[in-house]
Amino acid sequence: MKKSLLETLREKRLVCDGAMGTQLMLAGLANGDCGEAWNLTHPERVLKIQRNYVAAGADCLITNTFGGSRLMLKRHGHVDDLPAINQAGARIAREAFDGREGFVLGDLGPLGAILEPYGDLPAAAAQAAYEEQARALVEAGADAIIIETQTSLEELGVAIDAAKAAGAPCVIASLAYDLSQDKSFYVTMMGVTPERAAEFAEERGANIIALNCGTGMDMNGAAMVAKQYRASCNLPVMVQPNAGLPVLENMKAVYKQLPSEMEAAVPAAIAAGANIIGSCCGSTPEHTRAIRKVVEEFNRGR
Repeated sequence: MKKSLLETLREKRLVCDGAMGTQLMLAGLANGDCGEAWNLTHPERVLKIQRNYVAAGADCLITNTFGGSRLMLKRHGHVDDLPAINQAGARIAREAFDGREGFVLGDLGPLGAILEPYGDLPAAAAQAAYEEQARALVEAGADAIIIETQTSLEELGVAIDAAKAAGAPCVIASLAYDLSQDKSFYVTMMGVTPERAAEFAEERGANIIALNCGTGMDMNGAAMVAKQYRASCNLPVMVQPNAGLPVLENMKAVYKQLPSEMEAAVPAAIAAGANIIGSCCGSTPEHTRAIRKVVEEFNRGR
């Protein structure tokens, strides 16, 4: 019988995949188009991307469903395809493992609206949207639900509640942090510190506390935040930093950190207590391969 994600983390560190959006664009997705719809229209291209991450050493694959909520799909005219898009995303990720052991993490991204009383979205509507998406992913066999790129505790809390209500076997709460101007600390766009996020996630019932993306979030920054997480809660820690700091080229943010440069900072993330190490914006399967090399050495030396 396959061990659960949490059981496996008690035995060893795991490697997660890298960026999906940029890989979809390299595969032909036009700027502004709905990448999640490719789970139905171009499943072979999504499968190829995820197989490349598995070949590079990923133990965990995040489904191509970041914008798969009712609110986000409605903007692209795909709201009626919501169950099919999310369930296909989970099936494709599972297929990418080609029968080997691996964990499918069902991805819930931000809803793209601000909750009341600061915005127009009622909390009940937000929870319904998250629960609908999470349920589709759980029914398709996701091993965990990962709630990504969160910046406020209000939306994060609603999403955790929704994932639990949908029967998620494991809930991962992942926040996006920005580096302060003096480069001395990280905080979310809504002013949430890593310490407060960790305390909140544990109190709300999440099973893993994580970070992904954010301005200035590289592997060394991930190590800094992971250490703060460890000091503030008892949850396992997951990190998915960007491929270094972006530079502006032709009005676009470009990430240029080489896999070898990311690899050099992975020991710091492990030493800080990270249990799952992946990557985010600008990363490729080669970054995953570099992370795998360090994590494998660590696991062998335990």
